[in-house]
Amino acid sequence: MSIKSLLCTSAILASTAGTAFAETEVQWWHAMGGANGERVNKIAEDFNATQSDYKVVPVYKGNYTETMTAAIAAFRAKEHPQIVQVFEVGTATMMAAKGAIYPVEKLMKDAGEAFDGDAFLPAVVSYYETPEGELLSMPFNSSTPVMWYNKTALDAAGASVPTTWDEVQETAQKLVDNGMDCGVSFGWQSWVMVENFSAWHNIGMGTKENGFAGFDTEFSFNNEAVAARLDGIAAMTEGNLFKYGGRRGDSLPMFTNGECGMWMNSSAYYGSIKSQAGFEFGQTMLPLDTAVADAPQNSIIGGATLWVLEGHEEEEYKGTAQFLTYLSSPEVQAWWHQETGYVPITTAAYELSKEQGFYESNPGTDTAIQQLSLNTPTPNSRGLRFGNFVQVRDVINEELEAVWAGDKSATEALNAAAERGNTLLRKFERSAK
Repeated sequence: MSIKSLLCTSAILASTAGTAFAETEVQWWHAMGGANGERVNKIAEDFNATQSDYKVVPVYKGNYTETMTAAIAAFRAKEHPQIVQVFEVGTATMMAAKGAIYPVEKLMKDAGEAFDGDAFLPAVVSYYETPEGELLSMPFNSSTPVMWYNKTALDAAGASVPTTWDEVQETAQKLVDNGMDCGVSFGWQSWVMVENFSAWHNIGMGTKENGFAGFDTEFSFNNEAVAARLDGIAAMTEGNLFKYGGRRGDSLPMFTNGECGMWMNSSAYYGSIKSQAGFEFGQTMLPLDTAVADAPQNSIIGGATLWVLEGHEEEEYKGTAQFLTYLSSPEVQAWWHQETGYVPITTAAYELSKEQGFYESNPGTDTAIQQLSLNTPTPNSRGLRFGNFVQVRDVINEELEAVWAGDKSATEALNAAAERGNTLLRKFERSAK
């Protein structure tokens, strides 16, 4: 054989071998920055190490809104990933994206992956199911707001951990009287103080079962119960019993640096608080407004799920399904839950965390699970499915900031938010037809 022929044969063999052993790539676009981004990378790397057929590639695309927007634009350009992380208020938008979504439960069955919908925590999956009970997206980082408290400061002030809103005010007063700059603050105020306050007290946010029964829903959060609570909080700005610290998680440093003794926000701040707080801290359930309800109902989740997008090859979907099986395994979910404070998405992961002694070593870290599972969800507390709710939250934020600034009463602000929000609902309804 000539040298030329030998070189050609070698090149063909090398090409064939490369094809035979090439990994099928699965792109995972996500919104997890910082330490959680590193944890996402570890999950992908650990999965990749378990087999040689598929390679999951996580790509950080910015915050939740930026990630969803990027995925929608990429889908239109046919340059989209197989998996995209979308926050819970983007559910209606994803459902309305005709031809773009490959329902997770269908994907798993098509790929021959074992799937048991009953294995998931009901309060987690109910948010992402069709009326017929089909799971649309894979729960991943699910959380719920809790009351974080500075135990060191409460003990020094002779204050108790509050369980009602009246007690929140009393405890805040004791903290300020004992020298703290502020008593209580919160973040993600629409999620905490409108959406979850409503669910916790079994009050509807909107008609049509909070949008689950149809996109032709209208907002009803502008009611006396929500307005009275918000006015009460606004009154607490006097004497710094309450301080507003911004949208999202902007106010976290106010808690971790010891400025405010109580903070209401996601259970998923556990990792950040544990690494940043120089004091003993704890978490407890959201306070009850006894003027509204005799007992709490259940809180609703936040965070995000993983949506699978249409338009890829069958082999890529097999890899996607295998990865989702790995992601939802008890071991992975228990690790993710314990590292971050997000709730375990399956009963098995919760039980494994208990067996590992996590809750005994870290008291209060099962608060989020207890809140979500407190009672069987009602149409008022199952969750939300409003179109354009990303923009609606911005509207609610603007109006609530006017309340904290003293420019509007809560009733005025909520009425304006509902009116502006309904305009966005009608716009979404038209586009979804």
